[in-house]
Parts: sequence; C-alpha cells; structure tokens
Amino acid sequence: MANLLDRLRRVQDVAVEGKRMVVRVDYNVPLADGRVVDDARIRASLPTLENILERGGVPILITHLGRPKGKVVPELRLNPVATCLQDLLGKPVRKLDTCVGDEVEQAIEEWQPGSVILLENVRFFPEETANEAGFARQLASLGDLFVNDAFATLHRAHASTLGIADYLPSYAGLLVQKEIEALSRLTDGPEHPYVAIIGGKKARSKLGTLRDLVDQVDAILIGGGVAFTFLHAMGHNVGGSIVDESLFDEILLISEKAEEKDIPIILPSDAVVAAELSDTAETAVVRIDDIPADGIGLDIGPETIALFREKIATARTIIWAGPMGAFEFSPFSAGTAEIGQALSQSDAFTVVGGGETGEAVKKLNVEEGISWISTGGGACLALLRGKALPALEALRD
Repeated sequence: MANLLDRLRRVQDVAVEGKRMVVRVDYNVPLADGRVVDDARIRASLPTLENILERGGVPILITHLGRPKGKVVPELRLNPVATCLQDLLGKPVRKLDTCVGDEVEQAIEEWQPGSVILLENVRFFPEETANEAGFARQLASLGDLFVNDAFATLHRAHASTLGIADYLPSYAGLLVQKEIEALSRLTDGPEHPYVAIIGGKKARSKLGTLRDLVDQVDAILIGGGVAFTFLHAMGHNVGGSIVDESLFDEILLISEKAEEKDIPIILPSDAVVAAELSDTAETAVVRIDDIPADGIGLDIGPETIALFREKIATARTIIWAGPMGAFEFSPFSAGTAEIGQALSQSDAFTVVGGGETGEAVKKLNVEEGISWISTGGGACLALLRGKALPALEALRD
C-alpha cells in the first residue's frame, strides 16, 4: 500500500488556476433540527478546498447525504451542510437545488473567485448508485478536472466516485492521501506486537476482516455484539444476547485458522447485561456463562476491560474497528470509553476504523492521543484486507 500512495495522481501536483474542479467530498453528516451536529467530515475536507481556492481553482462539490434511494427527500437536502461549510471555510458557499442542468451551468458561469459551489444531494438521482454512464458524463461535463477526496466512499462504484473518472483527468485529494498514508502503516511492515480490536453490533460485517487479520496481527480482541455470536459458536451460554447462528461454521473456521497460526482470539470473560436497552436500564455484571435467559449482553465487563487493557499496553500497532458495547446508552458505554482511553494513553501507532467507532470516541471524548481516526469504516477495512477499492483505482497511474 505504500507504493499505492506513490502512484496516486495528487491534486497538489496539477495546475488548477482557472480550472473547474469537480470535487467529490463526503458530507454524509448527522443532522438534527436542521443543523449539522458533527462537522468532522466537513472539517476533514477543508485542506483540499483551501488548496484549490488558494491556487485559483473553481471548486464544484458533489456529496451524498443519507439514503434517499434515488428520490428527493426534503430532510436530506444539503442546506444545513452548506451553512456549516461556509462557517468553517470562511468563504461564500452557493448551494444549488440540483446536480446537473441549466441551473448548475449558470452558477458555474457566475462563479466568483474565492467561492464554492455545492451541488444538491447526488443520491437524489437513482443513476448515481447505479453508476449510470450518461449521468457520470453529465457530472463530468461540469468540470475540467476531477478530485476525489471522499475516502469513505472509495469502495463504492458510483457515478460520482468511479464513473466520472472515465471522462475527466482524476486526482486524489489531500484527505484521501492522508488516509492511505496512515493505513499503509498497518499493512506495510507494521511494528509488532500488532493487536486488532474488533466490535460492533453485527458479526456478519466483521467476519471477512477477522479472517484476513489472522494473517497480519499478533492478537485479536473481540467485543461488542460480535463477541456474543463468537462465544455462542464456541459453546458458551450467552443468555438472551443477540447471536447469528448462521455464522457459526465460519467462526469455527476462523478460530481454527487462528489456532494453527498461534494467534490468540481473546473473547470477553464477563459482560454488562440488562433486560432492555435504555439509559435507565437495570444492569448487572456477570460472567459470560452466567448470563440469565432474559439477560442481553450489552457491554464488556470490568474483568474483560482489564484484560484488553493489558494487551493494548504491550502493543506497538493497534487497529480498532467497532464499539465494545451499546455506547449510545450510558449504562453500556464504559467498555468503549475504557478501550478508547487505553488507546489514547498508548505509545503504539493507533488507528480507529471510522464509522461507529469514530463516532464513539468523539462522543465519549477519548479521541485525544489516538494516532489516526479514519473517516471511512467500510473503506478502511476493505483497504486493510487488501481489497481493491474501485474509486481509488481510478486515481492511480
């Protein structure tokens, strides 16, 4: 992956003065009451936009927001995003009501130096997720050059991430470059011991990652909902915890592979359980095999936290993907908070794999000291697994 960084066509290496720059950004941010409540992804795009503006380029931004499924959803219009971007960038942002057509072409003609054009939510168009060639060509017709700075969407073969690159010279933005540089430290000769911490709600979404990580790391710590499916597959009682029995055979194969390679997979020995998921739930800490039939495992327990902390303390490289419990609810946030604190206190090179985990460390105020918090969950894990990311391939020489 280190070579991949060298082979990227980079935005800073191309002349942009007077050029119309179609920039794919990732402004898929949470909204509440018509406001952006977490602007981290918008902030992450600022270096690329500032670079283009300082050198006289014309930034025309494309992003998606939510999953409107090819229809106009008023609640997913980008007006709050435009307001937030303008405040952060300190430059005028002209937000349009569509992505293609006369309104867009006129706005580009009327562009004022130092300002930014933001197109409407690209997923209002069904042609976007279908990577329809005609739509990609329409988007490309708006610009002279294409810059992809939406790392979190690089695994998506969509019109605004992949298709457009067939019609314009294409370059990686500064965020994409930083993401690859950070993640290459996990794949290109990482310092050992290398520990992976895997959690999250669904085991199914993590099994491929776990299978491939067995070949890369020295230990795997499993928490969150993933752990209870693993534990049950291994013959443990998990009470009323949510499990996916259809994954048991694959889990056993992963466990056998890890055992053959002498890679320990460390599962929780205790858990925080409750009969319901709420901020006022009555909780108990029990050993795994003592979870009652009506008890749901919703966080790792203190004994498990201590064990995980020991492993983290001796690691030199750490990847963390997936919360340790239902951190959105205060009775079940301790595991995630404690693991986040352990990473922030570690001298290791530490990476948080975006998505829910990135949200968790920010919500729980434990991001300080973590080496890199990726903006992409699925894209980050796919890259670590050595999978080709379609939209990234389009930016390579």
